[in-house]
Amino acid sequence: MIQSSRLRFGFTLIELLVVIAIIAVLVGLLVPAVQKVRETASRAQCSNNLKQIGLALHNHHNTAGQFPAGYLSGFDGNGNDTGPGWAWAAMILPSMEQDNLFRQLDLKQAIEAPVHQVAREVVIKSYLCPSDGAQAQPFPVGQRSAGGQLATTICRLAPANYVGNFGIGEPGVDGEGVFYRGSAVRLPDITDGSHCTLLVGERSFRHAESTWVGAVTGANHCPTPNSPLPLQILPSSNFVLGHTGETFRGPAYPEEINHFTSRHAGAGNYLFADGHVSGLAGGTSYPVYKALSTRSGGEIVASGDY
Repeated sequence: MIQSSRLRFGFTLIELLVVIAIIAVLVGLLVPAVQKVRETASRAQCSNNLKQIGLALHNHHNTAGQFPAGYLSGFDGNGNDTGPGWAWAAMILPSMEQDNLFRQLDLKQAIEAPVHQVAREVVIKSYLCPSDGAQAQPFPVGQRSAGGQLATTICRLAPANYVGNFGIGEPGVDGEGVFYRGSAVRLPDITDGSHCTLLVGERSFRHAESTWVGAVTGANHCPTPNSPLPLQILPSSNFVLGHTGETFRGPAYPEEINHFTSRHAGAGNYLFADGHVSGLAGGTSYPVYKALSTRSGGEIVASGDY
C-alpha cells in the first residue's frame, strides 16, 4: 500500500522576524506621514475658521460702520470692569450661522445672569482650532486665590481658540490694536494699513483658557492646569483679547498667558484686518510682530517681513 506524503509549508522563526521588522519599518514611515497629513488638514481648517470670522467681522463693519467692541463693559472710578462683558465673538454670531443663539443673548444683562445659563455654555465648532485639542465643553471661571485656585465659581463658559488683537499691552493704553474695552474701531482708523494689522489670533488651551462669550466681571484669567507658564492672575478681559507682549519667541513659546499661542508646528495662524489669513513663525522679529499689532503706530511693514 502506497502512502501519500503531505508537505507542510510554513515560515521559519527568522523569516517571521524579518517580516515583523519590515512591517515595523513601514509603520514607522507611515505614522509621521499620516500625522503630517492630519496637521495639514487641521491647519487648513483653522485657517478657514479665521476666514469665516473675518467675513463675519467685515459684515458687522458694513452694517454698524465699525468693528465690534473687544468687549462691552462699564467701569468704576478705579477703571475696573462693571459688566455686562459680552465679547466681539458674541456680537458676530448672526454672521457665523448662529443667529438663533444670538437671539438668546440679552447684551444689556451680565454674562453670568441666570437667563444666559444655557447660551453661554454653547460650544461653537468654528471657534475651535482642530490642532489644539481644546476641551469641547464649558469650563468654570471665577475669582482666584493667591495660588491660582478657584476660590469662587461665578459661571461656566464655552471654550474658544481665537482672541481679538488688543495690541502690545502698554500700561495705561486702551489698546493699540483693534479690540479693547468699548472699542469702536473703523477701517479708516487703521492707518498702518489693514493688510498689515492683526485682527484675530490663536490661543492654545495648553497655556491658558479663552472663550467666545466675553469677560465675566470679577473673574480672573490664569494658566490652565499643567501649563508650562508660571502662575499669573490677570483680569477676565484676557479670556477674549490677546497681547503681542514684550518679546516674541514664536507662537509655541509665550511669555505670558494673555499672548497669542498655537499648537501648529512652526507658525500660528492670524487673521488680518483686510480679511486674509497668514501664519507667523518664530522667526518673525519682535519689532515686526509689534508693528503688526498696532493699528496706527506709524510703522512700515513690508509683506516680505512676515
